[in-house]
Amino acid sequence: MKKLLWVPLVLLGLVTNLNWTVAETTDPTRAKGDTKGIQFEETSWKEVLKKAKAEQKIIFLDAYASWCGPCKMLQKNVFTKKEVGDYFNKQFINVKMDMEKGEGPALARTYPLEAYPTLLFIDGNGRVMKKVIGYQSPEQLLSIGQSLKKSALRNL
Repeated sequence: MKKLLWVPLVLLGLVTNLNWTVAETTDPTRAKGDTKGIQFEETSWKEVLKKAKAEQKIIFLDAYASWCGPCKMLQKNVFTKKEVGDYFNKQFINVKMDMEKGEGPALARTYPLEAYPTLLFIDGNGRVMKKVIGYQSPEQLLSIGQSLKKSALRNL
């Protein structure tokens, strides 16, 4: 009887672990062909600057750390929203950077950060136009992006 009880418990543990692993590794904003949410560039910082200059667009940089709770909330609750993605994908060159890995530490020296998440709006010359620290709701992020874009157009 005890052996029969262990089989369902082991199976339940395996299924739970599999679901957890899939949930942890799935990043909805990086899915190819996904039209919802912000589409983030997956290239070098040098290429991002070059593209921003060529397209005369502002760079939206999500500077995050893998352990940051508010960063994960932004990823899940804000960057995946269709209305946010529609606006940001059209108006900005979008980049996510783990500031503790890859090119992140060098960027953190160039653009000093006080906390995570830090959302930076940067021109094609690498100049910070706006710095926003902390979690922002979808409405707040859209408002920030829209006001920055209007301000940039007035300065042309």
